[in-house]
Amino acid sequence: MRALTWHGVEDVRVEDVPDPRIEEPTDAVVRVTSTAICGSDLHLYEVLAAYLSPGDVLGHEAMGVVEEVGPEAGALRPGDRVVVPFNIACGTCWMCRRGLQSQCETTQVRAHGKGGALFGYTSLYGSVPGGQAQYLRVPQAQYGPIRVPDDGSPDERYLYLSDVLPTAWQAVDYADVPDGGTVVVLGLGPVGQLAARVAAHRGAGRVVGVDLVDERLAMARRHGALTLDLRVVDDVADAVRDLTEGRGADSVIDAVGMEAHGSPVAATLQRGAARLPGAVGRPLIQTAGIDRLAALRAAIDVVRRGGTLSVSGVYGGAADPLPMLDLFDKQVTVRMGQANVRRWTDAVLPLAADEADPLGLLDLRTHRLPLEGAPDAYRMFRGKTDGCIKVVLDPALPARRAPSEGAPS
Repeated sequence: MRALTWHGVEDVRVEDVPDPRIEEPTDAVVRVTSTAICGSDLHLYEVLAAYLSPGDVLGHEAMGVVEEVGPEAGALRPGDRVVVPFNIACGTCWMCRRGLQSQCETTQVRAHGKGGALFGYTSLYGSVPGGQAQYLRVPQAQYGPIRVPDDGSPDERYLYLSDVLPTAWQAVDYADVPDGGTVVVLGLGPVGQLAARVAAHRGAGRVVGVDLVDERLAMARRHGALTLDLRVVDDVADAVRDLTEGRGADSVIDAVGMEAHGSPVAATLQRGAARLPGAVGRPLIQTAGIDRLAALRAAIDVVRRGGTLSVSGVYGGAADPLPMLDLFDKQVTVRMGQANVRRWTDAVLPLAADEADPLGLLDLRTHRLPLEGAPDAYRMFRGKTDGCIKVVLDPALPARRAPSEGAPS
């Protein structure tokens, strides 16, 4: 089959790899009909290179049709249309029963002291081949895959159940936004866009989105958010306090993570660590503060005293310096972590299936391209060129060098 594979920093290639097969009784094999590029895939493109090996298959946002199932794959059947959560979880262990599927004790990568295994996401999370491919082997298929209606609707109605929608839902849940309160979303990439919409859907009185890319700001405004342009606003915290009687936001969601703008020294360190041999780069990442913390520091400044900070952006440094005095003095509650996808399925699936599209899921994807165009798509997504906000790759589209496919359907 054809799949997107990693070969080095900023070097991904679509090439032939072995077809997946049933290896465990609880496995399934899914024919991928849509697979998306996630912002956290860009970390693999550069920052987390030390934990990848040439030939690793990337991607953790996928959906498709079940082709084959193992004898213990539960109720799953060939022909089912499914979305595959990015966490691999068993559903029955102590963690899963408590809604912490990202910490599944059956798939935990204990060799690295990490939580549950993830698709297409480095040796730290199990080196499980990912979904930017024509076919995907799905472990723990008795629990993981989410069956969705085979009603002829576009994949983009359901695809985001794999990651960005439950990630946004959890970010808002963790933010503990009071009814009618103010929430600030830092970063208006795909997760930030959906977090802003989910917050409004769940009763926030004011949603403020912060970014510096025209297309992202415009999309957030289309869905009712106030926006602050970092290229224009001198001090985001002051601007938010002006909107909130001097207090600051009740809740702040950091949807940016380790690659924030405004951190030039950390950016240089990140790039240097990524280009070191794995045996040298891994210890540096594990012991140094390599993250770009501009967004997180802004979040701490923006949140009001007694407010809540929810971190959904990915951070990777082990020794990042944080303003602990400010966090303590302001009595800030901080929550973070990988999304527990299956915990939120019952809440988000009806919204995805609703023909009224209350979260505007069909207005997120800006480009749908052939799988063969993935290397160009990564460069476009990373560079935020051609109005790119969300890329969906289609393994069934013919290989071609595709121009922008522009507006969402």
